[in-house]
Amino acid sequence: SVHVDSPPAVPALTTSYVRGTSSAPLVLHTVGEVLQRTVERFPEREALVFVEQGVRKTFAQFQQDVDGVAAGLLAIGLTKGDRLCLWGPNSYEWVLMQFATAKAGIILVCMNSAYQSQEADYVLRKVECKAVACPTQFKSHKYCDILRQICPEMEASSPGDIRSSRLPELRSVVVLDSPQPGTFSLEEVMQAGSSRSRQQLQDLQRTLTSDDPINILFTSGTTGFPKAATLSHFNIVNNSNLFGRRAEYDWRSLMSVRICIPVPMFHCFGAVIGGIGMAVHGTSLVFPSAGYKIKTTLETLQNERCTDLFGTPTIFVDMVNYQHLDKYDLSSVYGGVIGGAPCSPELMKDMIVSTGIKKITIGYGCTELSPCAFSNHPKDSLERRTRTVGYALPHTEAKIVNPSTGEVVPVGQPGEVMVRGYCVMKGYWGDEDKTKECITEDGWYQTGDSGSMDAYGYLQIKGRIKDIIIRGGENVYPAEIEKVLYTHPKVKEAQVVGVEDFRMGEEICVFIRLGDGQECSAGEIRDYCREKMARFKIPRYVLFVDGFPISSSGKILKSELRKQAEKLLEM
Repeated sequence: SVHVDSPPAVPALTTSYVRGTSSAPLVLHTVGEVLQRTVERFPEREALVFVEQGVRKTFAQFQQDVDGVAAGLLAIGLTKGDRLCLWGPNSYEWVLMQFATAKAGIILVCMNSAYQSQEADYVLRKVECKAVACPTQFKSHKYCDILRQICPEMEASSPGDIRSSRLPELRSVVVLDSPQPGTFSLEEVMQAGSSRSRQQLQDLQRTLTSDDPINILFTSGTTGFPKAATLSHFNIVNNSNLFGRRAEYDWRSLMSVRICIPVPMFHCFGAVIGGIGMAVHGTSLVFPSAGYKIKTTLETLQNERCTDLFGTPTIFVDMVNYQHLDKYDLSSVYGGVIGGAPCSPELMKDMIVSTGIKKITIGYGCTELSPCAFSNHPKDSLERRTRTVGYALPHTEAKIVNPSTGEVVPVGQPGEVMVRGYCVMKGYWGDEDKTKECITEDGWYQTGDSGSMDAYGYLQIKGRIKDIIIRGGENVYPAEIEKVLYTHPKVKEAQVVGVEDFRMGEEICVFIRLGDGQECSAGEIRDYCREKMARFKIPRYVLFVDGFPISSSGKILKSELRKQAEKLLEM
């Protein structure tokens, strides 16, 4: 055991196993309960600021809106345990729906705002969503048009009574901005919340427990299909609480913590560490824009006097390289958290020197861990904050094992990182086999990451055992892209690898072997992908080859392909 309320000061470990002990207990509160407690403490404090939308809400105002939408969702026919898919970019309505569903016991399904029809269809069918909430469109992404492609019956349906052959569970679509045929507007949902449904909402609170599933977030699957990681109130309330205590929000929020959030809310980083953390600790969340823009983010940090910044490594790279960075007054920014992808020591040092933000830390985990298992402390040395991902959060067990034998390795030796504790997800929705593949019988989650632990319990991530590309904080599995490319009429074989990229961390490179007599361009391949998948999955590099390096057992050697890519691209 290592006491983790403050940075470990004694080298207590001889093997790579640690259990974080703490004076902070685990709590059994629901999301609605922690919001209520914070409203009572800070009713007039700003909870949410959406700069682009011109929206500012105090905690008291926010809770009033949450109760109105929650009662309205019950009034239009949703019940405890139903799944509502929330699809779109960052907005006040997104966060409002996040908390309203939790208050009503409805399981929120967070769908990537960039998903196209094929991906959206899979998500809605996989977890049998009863409702979808989305804007009409964002930029060129037309959400309602995509829904009509999947569910043409929507157009002629009465709101709340969709009958779809392809989506038999779907009944309601709630449009977050302008009204559309066959749908409810968000305003109509709020108006539907009569005194009867408000009483129903109040009575419902007695039936909700911290063990109830409340969030489903999709993570890309190694088989090419996203997996539906299911999290409970217990998972996300405790993770946001303990992470916030590590980041010192528990005492800093007595004054003011204003966190700039340019990361997407449909990822666990934004939704849990940001959104739920706001309700737990009384922090103020400031959203620069619906979609990420570096200039708007810097303006928001300055004009809103933000004290903290959440970002992926890509966002921090953009800050370091921004031509006019010195024109912005970032003196209010005390700290920040880098998450969502590996961060190099060089970037951390560049970030601290370039921006003057001294207390930047790293959070390590994944959606299946709610999402954080390790984090630095703001008081950690620069060396530890740049070369490790910190030490285990309270009530979290972690070990490094030999992937071949499963035995715990001595400190300093690499192996697979495994985690056990309150933060481990309930499982993959509707996929017991996949759940058993990654969670052992005794509760250890196998991360697939390679790492080492020192005698103090600090973790270094060496790389990834699983075949995954992390591009700008987005998890991309090669098999998912390969599956699409195999449907191209000119493609005989496709292999996808990640190649290093300073800004994005990794970029996607595809090797294509064409069918006999076929001719094709890189642009044609990208255009084909653009029609089938989200933008962040589209390969940046397309290389045409006559064959692939093969092992003695007949397997394609992706490590050799990466070397070829680096040579051909002169990296």
